[in-house]
Amino acid sequence: MSGTQTPSEMPGEGVPAAQKSSWTSFVKSIVSFSGDLSSLTAPPFILSPISLTEFPAYWCERPALFAAIADAKDEKERSIAVLKWFISTLKGQYTSRNEKLGSEKKPLNPVLGELFYGHWPDYNGRGQTNLVVEQVSHHPPITAYYITNPSKGLALRGHSAQKTSFSSGSIVVKQIGHAILTVDLPGGNKEEFLITLPRLRIDGIWYGSPYIELTGVSYIQSSTGWLSTIDYEAKEGRGYFGFSIGAKSHFFKAIVTPPGSTQPVKKVDGLWHEISKDSDTGEVFTDVRTPKEEVTVGPVDQQLDFESRRLWQHVARGIREGDYDLASREKSKIENEQRQRRRDEQSSGTRWQLKHFEHIESDPVYERLGKLFNANPPKEDAYVYMNNRDFPAPASA
Repeated sequence: MSGTQTPSEMPGEGVPAAQKSSWTSFVKSIVSFSGDLSSLTAPPFILSPISLTEFPAYWCERPALFAAIADAKDEKERSIAVLKWFISTLKGQYTSRNEKLGSEKKPLNPVLGELFYGHWPDYNGRGQTNLVVEQVSHHPPITAYYITNPSKGLALRGHSAQKTSFSSGSIVVKQIGHAILTVDLPGGNKEEFLITLPRLRIDGIWYGSPYIELTGVSYIQSSTGWLSTIDYEAKEGRGYFGFSIGAKSHFFKAIVTPPGSTQPVKKVDGLWHEISKDSDTGEVFTDVRTPKEEVTVGPVDQQLDFESRRLWQHVARGIREGDYDLASREKSKIENEQRQRRRDEQSSGTRWQLKHFEHIESDPVYERLGKLFNANPPKEDAYVYMNNRDFPAPASA
């Protein structure tokens, strides 16, 4: 069959000619490596110019859908609104770099204490949404974030980490962490939502053109008992007698069930990176083919030294311009500075102090809501925002 390969199927087809040697070495190191792959150093051509610290911004690149959660009239509508917003975030989180750069790229591995600040301004009464992100651990990489829309009474806190391994030609990523969405209700009450994260599978490594597929099941559990279940391995379509007839990339099915019941009151299916519909009525549920709204970030020259875009600016420039020697030199410089900083802390008996978040060993909200659907694991740690960041004042109308 060696003479029948198409260009898109040939090993290394997606790799720049000058980088094939480093790519081959990287693939060999993946195959032979035992343990968490996040510690491996990727060749510059496979790197994204964006640090992992920026990724929480993907939660809110459709800020109107986030704000709409607060406008829902009852518990059922809120759970459906949260599901709609969540599905709308998946494209940005897992495929947008593929579209921009031709294939999935490995984000820059943040340094301990790296920061990212941003906001989405008020528009049409949706309120201003603010973002704080901090890299709270380097080994393993853990990113904590807090997103709030004060005028709508919405706050999202969470953290994410990854454990990666190699299996059957793919990189398998177990996402560790969760998010808690809090909604302020009229009368002073609150509703909370526990959001778990899907697993990832990164295919296309052998060809130098990686892409992400979501796998498994994730959940959105409300404190009122409403539950959304999202299945990323569901089969698409119905053949004769209603049997499923196949699977499609990025396909999902979701159901929303009321407290104490397994009978769904809402069923949705479709492509999370394009369009999904109500399974019963055919009405459009999410459509993320329209442009997203990038987060507003301050000018690089006005940022703190540890803010992502200032810290990585020369590495990012090298990657974007194809100057991989520059990217590699600047990346090594940052990494060596961090290693020295850790050595200095060790010799002085001090530890890095987090700026915006406090670590707790067990998240009581996760434990309480997780019991409602038998979450696994039953307990998780968390990073609690310390409310010590001054956000930009909302622009006057």
